Amino acid sequence: MDPLEILTDLENVVPFFQPIFSADEHRVIGYEVLGRYVSKNAVYSLGPFFQDDQIPDEYKFEVDQLLLKQSLEKALELDEDVYIFLNRTADILMYENGETFLNELLSYEKKGMKLGRIVIEISEQNYKGDLDQFDHLLQYYRTYGIKIAIAKIDSNSNFFDRIGQLEPDILKINLQILKSSINGVAFNDVLYSLSLLARKIGAALLFENIEQDYQLQFAWKNGGRYFQGYFLSEPNADFIHRNFMKEKLKEKFHEFISYEKKKLGLFYEKAEFFQLKVQELVLKNKKTSYEELFQSLMKEMDQIAFRLYVCDEDGFQKSPNFFKGENGWLIQNEYVHKNWSWRPYFLENIIKMRNERKGILSDLYSDIETGETTRTFSYPINDNDFLFMDLSYQYLFEHDELL
Repeated sequence: MDPLEILTDLENVVPFFQPIFSADEHRVIGYEVLGRYVSKNAVYSLGPFFQDDQIPDEYKFEVDQLLLKQSLEKALELDEDVYIFLNRTADILMYENGETFLNELLSYEKKGMKLGRIVIEISEQNYKGDLDQFDHLLQYYRTYGIKIAIAKIDSNSNFFDRIGQLEPDILKINLQILKSSINGVAFNDVLYSLSLLARKIGAALLFENIEQDYQLQFAWKNGGRYFQGYFLSEPNADFIHRNFMKEKLKEKFHEFISYEKKKLGLFYEKAEFFQLKVQELVLKNKKTSYEELFQSLMKEMDQIAFRLYVCDEDGFQKSPNFFKGENGWLIQNEYVHKNWSWRPYFLENIIKMRNERKGILSDLYSDIETGETTRTFSYPINDNDFLFMDLSYQYLFEHDELL
């Protein structure tokens, strides 16, 4: 679309509304406002218009304000607990120091629109202005009850730093962008970190661009509270019934829950298998040296583990690494006396194993040295010494309940 054509034909600039659904109620909890240009032949997204750096901010702001008025006027007919999500870049939000935008919101508050229903989705991509002033503006908006969502995750942003500084109400995660820049276990690790961070600051996770069943399941499994995408509902010129997807979502989540319960059941069965097998070998070698214990373990776990070692309760390694290389098992004496207490959950797991007299199967992680996806089974040999057994990716792959 020619930007000039849009600017000279603002009568055909209209808002579309894409529903946002909740995991807890299975119904519409809000709408994201999306700009559209309606011509005689088609409906065009205004995304390229707003992303075009050649178009002056004042023209973008004019179109934004037009969409704002139209969407808020229409939103007056919605239930009072339905949110309106408004996209704003940092540059446009700072236009005229943000006062014109706020005054428009306040004018609709007088008509009955509670400002606590307004969610500003901010993107700082390519913003060259003063971040302190921008942060001050956002905090000023918050005094009116306006909520803040951070969007636009990409590999070039200081996303985690900004989350900590702004403490937004919502973190919006674009699955397509995040997946394209981060692969494999690292992708899951980033989502896990976001989930922990969101919980710490009291923010909700909103997953967007959900276009297929498995993406909805992925978002649900990774702590998503809100969901948005073409799989659920396309943007429309009109609002939809709040319970439009209620039964389907209820059915889908029941499928997800059943699958996860089954997978967790198999996971704990596998953990119990390791518990019994290792316990048996430890008892058989109770009066022998650790070297003989390792010989038994290497024989029994040859197709399962790729690393074995023993640490004391403070994390100091008491044995060499017994490492399975391409040509069989190797002894790596250089690891004796190294300390691993700095690893996340190490000491917590030591105390747990000691108190419960039972082994622990860790979560998935990438091994520092090999780069392989692995899990570690840890087992209390006695009150002071603990066995660690790293499982090979090949074994995990063959037992997908462990992935």
